[in-house]
Amino acid sequence: MASAVAVLLLGLRAGDALAVAIPGLPDPGPVTAWALPVVRLLADGLATLTVGMLVTAAFLLPGDGRSVSAYGWLLLRRAGTAAAGWAVAAVTLIVLTVSDLLGVPVDGLGAPTVVSFATSISQGQALLLQAGLALAVAVLARAGVSRGLAAVTALVALVGVLPPAFTGHAAGAGNHQIAVSSLALHVLAAALWVGGLVALLMVRRSRQLADAAHRYGRLALGCFVAVAVSGSANAAVRLGDVAQLWQSRYGWLVLGKLVALAVLGTLGAVHRSRTLPALRTGRRGAFARLAAGEVVVFAATVGLAVALSRSPTPVTQDPLDADPITELLGFPMPAAPTPERLVGQPLPDMFFLTLTVLGIGGYLAGVWRLHRAGHRWPLARTASWSAGLLLLAAVTNLGVARYAYVLFSAHMVQHMVLSMLVPILLVGGAPVTLALRALRRPADPQVRGAREWLLLVLHSRPARLLTHPLVALGIYAGSLFGLYLSDLLGTLMRSHLGHLAMLTHFVVAGYLLFWVLIGVDPGRPRLPHPILVIIHLAAMMAHGFFGLVLMQTTSVIAPDWYVAVHPDWASSLLEDQRLGAGIAWAFGEIPAAIVLVVLVRQWIRADRREQARLDRAAARAEATGEPDDLAHYNSFLAAAGRADAADSGGSAATSARTP
Repeated sequence: MASAVAVLLLGLRAGDALAVAIPGLPDPGPVTAWALPVVRLLADGLATLTVGMLVTAAFLLPGDGRSVSAYGWLLLRRAGTAAAGWAVAAVTLIVLTVSDLLGVPVDGLGAPTVVSFATSISQGQALLLQAGLALAVAVLARAGVSRGLAAVTALVALVGVLPPAFTGHAAGAGNHQIAVSSLALHVLAAALWVGGLVALLMVRRSRQLADAAHRYGRLALGCFVAVAVSGSANAAVRLGDVAQLWQSRYGWLVLGKLVALAVLGTLGAVHRSRTLPALRTGRRGAFARLAAGEVVVFAATVGLAVALSRSPTPVTQDPLDADPITELLGFPMPAAPTPERLVGQPLPDMFFLTLTVLGIGGYLAGVWRLHRAGHRWPLARTASWSAGLLLLAAVTNLGVARYAYVLFSAHMVQHMVLSMLVPILLVGGAPVTLALRALRRPADPQVRGAREWLLLVLHSRPARLLTHPLVALGIYAGSLFGLYLSDLLGTLMRSHLGHLAMLTHFVVAGYLLFWVLIGVDPGRPRLPHPILVIIHLAAMMAHGFFGLVLMQTTSVIAPDWYVAVHPDWASSLLEDQRLGAGIAWAFGEIPAAIVLVVLVRQWIRADRREQARLDRAAARAEATGEPDDLAHYNSFLAAAGRADAADSGGSAATSARTP
């Protein structure tokens, strides 16, 4: 921690973040100027420790049945304490940030001012949300010892580190699609990387340290790559020019982080080549010493990161020359769309690009593992999965993504592709089946690997609820009407986080519905095919009705947003909205036909398999001289017929004897 504070203070001085107060202008005073970055460092450090301890307890250390191990219990308790401190630091940051923005000393602030900032300004809302999530983690970490609860708590903690990433330099930078998403990925990867190593040092006396460190090594390698790529992308946006690396104070700090990253990468390589094999033989001293040195470098790097967040970037703009459209969109207003511009004006988004790369890379790795084991995997499934993710990347990163911000019709094209075509292709890839076949079982039965966690999720109550046909249909249809017939669309379009959540929801809602209809992955028992056809027709009817409702709408949807970003070259808002409604109404025809064809083919194949099973049973019965299922069924029907005839005969005789 001392190294982090020292580097932070040096970075603040080098990055010109501690500007001298100008007479006559508001000044928050030295307390705020020095305390704000230090408390920010403290909050980041506690958040990182919390994440690392929870992830280690839930995923890296072996358990004790359904409970965490003794060392896992210790980490949970410490994580609860760290999370409580994290919550306090986040609340303190709210007060210090208000003081800094208003130029008023802390003792001069009133409670209404602080509350208003925390509830109505994006920076305050982010810190308030982070404080609430940290407090929830503090409670959950002490609520039980089950591994499932520890995993849920770790996920909540990971979400908790994200809110500040969507404010500050990244949110205000040009091309914030790259800046915000890359910073969020950077923060997540760094928290896992640093926190995991510190947690391993806390349990260095555990007998399972070698296995836990080996699993951490794979995680750390992925985090190193993620931190390097996301950090480079974020720095490129903020620097604007490579020359700013050595021509600006901000660039000097970036160079310092690059040097620290190179040192950490070298130390990680030494871990994998020397200390991890030594751990297997029971020698823990080398690992502990190298890890302790690595933590010191990590702490210094975190200090540099906080100093960067407080330092002015070289990419500045005169507020008088600022373009309001660029401020809203993160890019200038595009020219009128042409086929070339729809494809040739990329708008890179790190979230969906990362998702595409990891999805295709992981899938191909699974196929390769099956191939090496002598098993085959259908090429059509690989092509379907890859095409789905490439289509996802195309509609969220190419020129059409720019126009989806300013034209309702282009947004509707993006929506239809993400909620129909992409999910159908992804479901056709059967990713869960591939994962269950390719993932290896851990040698230690007390260790839950990726396969065990996947099975646990598949059989969990939330998964069974979400994959219920009526629930999946309700989510798909309800999101259509709920998004466009309320003020929700405009709210989500104004926030990059909201926009990401909306696009992700389109894919997830479509995936759930089409997994229920045509999915082959294991999970909830499938309904009979006639019922699936009815559900499919109901979904298409809801989709068509939604398009008709939009066509009949006479008021502009999300007017606050589309009026603000309406291009000069575009048609009127209502005309473009009717075009989007027509797209929504007509777009579903081809995907609906594809799904219906797949359903009918699956129905025919299921009937053929059932007939083949009956034929095999009949042949087996004939060979053994025992009646098969069909003979038993025919005998049952004959006996039932004789019973009915006897009952009818008895009733007739009784009626004849009655006077």
